[in-house]
Amino acid sequence: MTAYILMGAIALIGGIVQQRLKSKFAKYSKLTLQNGMSGKEIAEKMLLDNKVYDVKVISVKGRLTDHYNPSDKTVNLSEAVYNERNAAAAAVAAHECGHAIQHAIGYSWLEFRSKMVPTVNISGRLAQFALIGGIFLVNAFPQLLLLGILLFAATVLFSFVTLPVEYDASNRALAWLHDKNMLTPNEQEGAKDALKWAARTYVVAAIASLTTLVYYLMIYMNRR
Repeated sequence: MTAYILMGAIALIGGIVQQRLKSKFAKYSKLTLQNGMSGKEIAEKMLLDNKVYDVKVISVKGRLTDHYNPSDKTVNLSEAVYNERNAAAAAVAAHECGHAIQHAIGYSWLEFRSKMVPTVNISGRLAQFALIGGIFLVNAFPQLLLLGILLFAATVLFSFVTLPVEYDASNRALAWLHDKNMLTPNEQEGAKDALKWAARTYVVAAIASLTTLVYYLMIYMNRR
């Protein structure tokens, strides 16, 4: 019962954080940049200023679909971020360039996370079957549940490794925006607030995955 209450509370907090994130980005999407630069232009300038010349900035469909792809070295910005000229777009564009810079300099946490991706992709798919089957057979064949727990633990580790990667990218973005005087003080605060709430979604996701892991461990430990 305690585990269910805790998981429910985390789910509620996660929903609240997601709603706050959406409201923050909606708010700062109305804060037009005085420098008149679009997200695309912000990203390209940040890459050039950091001597990253082999990364392209492209537009992708969707909302909050922004990401950096290390395999083809592209900063992928959603259409709104790519085209618009506001504090939210500047924050997201600079954050994704932060990942490109991490890749260029060989940032250790990013390299570690990248190496984990193939393992996590496989373990994530297998874990759900092992966990479900393990729960049904927990008394007769507890080793199956234990296997599922070990596989799921890899995804939990991945979620925690993601935290320093995301926070570092935001710190790089905010530092560059400030040092290059890209934003007014009000715009800088808006960008900082938007990225703060974006980072919190990763924190909640990591805690939720850890709680789920503990839940399965409790089932395994109490199987008798």
